[in-house]
Amino acid sequence: MMTIIDALKSAQYVVDQGGHKTAVLLDIRAWQTLIDWIENIADAKIAAQALTELEATGGRPHQAGWLDWDQIREEWDVEEAVEAVSL
Repeated sequence: MMTIIDALKSAQYVVDQGGHKTAVLLDIRAWQTLIDWIENIADAKIAAQALTELEATGGRPHQAGWLDWDQIREEWDVEEAVEAVSL
């Protein structure tokens, strides 16, 4: 598995006639490593915010705006059943 440092070190630069960097090339593995890293950072921020909101409501998920998983799952199951019938 490629690390974020490996991904950054693998960058190749495109330069213009004056030798100025104008673009960067990454292989697909390096690109995916960077995308995964960015997504993980974003997910961590979302989770931290959600926990802050939960703590602010004294640990009451509904008041923090959290949805009930069982209810959502039932709604998805109904939607999937409707889609299966309409196909």
